[in-house]
Amino acid sequence: MSERLSADVVRHVANLARLDVTDDEVELFSEQLSTIAKHFDDIQALDIADVPPSTHAVPVTNVFRDDVVKPSLDRDKALASAPQAEDGRFRVPRILGEEA
Repeated sequence: MSERLSADVVRHVANLARLDVTDDEVELFSEQLSTIAKHFDDIQALDIADVPPSTHAVPVTNVFRDDVVKPSLDRDKALASAPQAEDGRFRVPRILGEEA
């Protein structure tokens, strides 16, 4: 794509995306989207006949570990450091339902 995207195309794309754009933005986006489309043309011109299809650029390996029970911090010790505790839990200021 060597030509620049028209203002009508930019407005159409903006409408599809439910964006309200000004005339100045249409001019700016026309230039920017044309540059992006040129990059797609460059990619399409590449010879990838010998490149196997893939779903990831790098190999994906299982990152999960075995679930092993280990000793952890005692609840009473953790709550001893809390500014406030109640019924075996940290007590924090209420944030939901308050006016900002």
